Amino acid sequence: MEEKTIDRERAYALLCRYNKEEFHLKHAKILEGVMRYFAQTEGYAEEADFWAVAGLLHDLDFEQWPQEHCIKEQELMRQEQLPQRLIRACASHGFGICTDIQPEHQMEKILYAVDELTGLIGATALMRPSKSVMDLEVKSVKKKFKQPSFAAGCSREVIANGAKLLGWDLDHLIEKTICAMRTLDPE
Repeated sequence: MEEKTIDRERAYALLCRYNKEEFHLKHAKILEGVMRYFAQTEGYAEEADFWAVAGLLHDLDFEQWPQEHCIKEQELMRQEQLPQRLIRACASHGFGICTDIQPEHQMEKILYAVDELTGLIGATALMRPSKSVMDLEVKSVKKKFKQPSFAAGCSREVIANGAKLLGWDLDHLIEKTICAMRTLDPE
């Protein structure tokens, strides 16, 4: 079976085949943009489209199969004959939670680190008068990071482990992710 490349249009159609809830679609688009930003700033600009598609599809199975998250998506992606490195990258963001596929490539490490972090940053921004990341500071996110009850679904352990995998301190990861989110469409 020959692997097929996947462009943004096809990836989004695939995402929408298995996801209908606005929350999941919005999260996917946020990760798409954040991953594109990181590809461009981390020296992988020629792979920006690939990184963006990985961000878009990373939770392909979560809405319909939350108990099989990162497992079912591998099956769905293989059925679509998607590249193995895309399948692996998407599955690796569940490392230690629902898969044993450890992030190895820089893209996989970033996807793992920012998946939960974008949720925490977004929730923190919504608490501000501006409801925007445009004026959000690292210290505000760090304050909320230390409050386990705030955005409780965003795993602080995964975020911290992601920073460690990247060899970055937490402040650096938060700052870069805020910068990435500032490049996104405000909607």
